[in-house]
Amino acid sequence: MSNIFDLFKKIESPSSSHTPITHLVVGLGNPGDEYRLNRHNAGFMALDYGSQKCGASVTRLKFKALCGEATLCGKRVLLMKPQTYMNHSGEAVREAADFYHIPPENIIVIFDDISLDPGKLRIRRSGSAGGHNGVKSLIEHLDTNAFPRIKLGVGDKPSKDYPLADWVLGNIPKAQQEDFFACLIKAWEALELMLSDDIDRAMSLYN
Repeated sequence: MSNIFDLFKKIESPSSSHTPITHLVVGLGNPGDEYRLNRHNAGFMALDYGSQKCGASVTRLKFKALCGEATLCGKRVLLMKPQTYMNHSGEAVREAADFYHIPPENIIVIFDDISLDPGKLRIRRSGSAGGHNGVKSLIEHLDTNAFPRIKLGVGDKPSKDYPLADWVLGNIPKAQQEDFFACLIKAWEALELMLSDDIDRAMSLYN
């Protein structure tokens, strides 16, 4: 009989899922199948790739976002895809950060950058929104720009007169998809270094 009680104790004992969440990894994008391959959904695509790689399911609706939990590099992480549409992404991130008491330096944001060619990425500890409305919303709601970010290149507009909204809401062309998807792999490798408290090495290898 004692063996049965020992078994119950093991079942009820805290597991890694009960370890406090200390980091947020946020991919920016717009919800809906019509936006799935848009340039502006680069962050969502990075989260989709990474969640498959680490076996996490980012499907639970919480904090106005689709969320999933994972243990990465010894850190308990909440993976987030805000469902508020891009311009209000900060609402979801602020709710999660407040709930888990996550400081800005532990919020890693992944998003598209038109100033970088497809296949290129850039890692920064902090910075301005640079014209990106999703990042602008995060800065407004977190009241700081001091959160690390991974920028994924999607290429610049073909001309100055080309409407920015039309460009970022356009799909990544098939000719560029191979380079772009290869960039998602590098972005996740960089993320793992950042979660290992080695952002300098990530910047050195991938910038």
